[in-house]
Amino acid sequence: MVPNAHWWRTAVAVLVVGAAGGAGLWRGTDGFRALTSEQARRIAIARRPRSVPAVPLEDQDGRPFTLGAYRGRAVAVDFIYTQCQSVCPLLSDAFQRIDLAERERSAEERLQLVSISFDPERDTPARLREYATRYGADGVRWRFARVRDARDLKLLLDAFGIIVIPDGAGDFQHNAAVHLLNTGGKLARVLDAGAPAVEVERAVAASNR
Repeated sequence: MVPNAHWWRTAVAVLVVGAAGGAGLWRGTDGFRALTSEQARRIAIARRPRSVPAVPLEDQDGRPFTLGAYRGRAVAVDFIYTQCQSVCPLLSDAFQRIDLAERERSAEERLQLVSISFDPERDTPARLREYATRYGADGVRWRFARVRDARDLKLLLDAFGIIVIPDGAGDFQHNAAVHLLNTGGKLARVLDAGAPAVEVERAVAASNR
């Protein structure tokens, strides 16, 4: 039985639409590799490292600094708040493991760690210092910080791609990751919150090639 013209037109249309849809999905997901916005963000940053703003920060001892002060050194940055009971402890546990592993390196080679609170009103330097002590951070090679002016917080979060949504009860919903700044001071890699130290070391090396 020979298919009629209507059947052929329908079949061809289905194939064309399917091909177009597949091509669109391929482009929209960066070749099926970026099936979520978070994956797309990570791929885009790895391809084209982005500058970060020189937002004034203060650490757990009240000392002022900016991320630009680390230029020439590799830095890992995460975003937390000390009252968090969900993903922030996972981030801090991962940084603690990285911190312990990096202590075997010389001071010049060591990866610097900075944990920035997006809850500056409650996370005073004293509270940050208490939190740092809980994880054995020395406050120098692993610093805890907050923005000095709360009006700068959005600028900083936007630069790193951090989304923070207050839940109305004093807690926040937020994405979590380890952000690597290369020696040029640019955001060059984004890794999973619980990334092991060896994976971080490989990513640091790759970001500085």
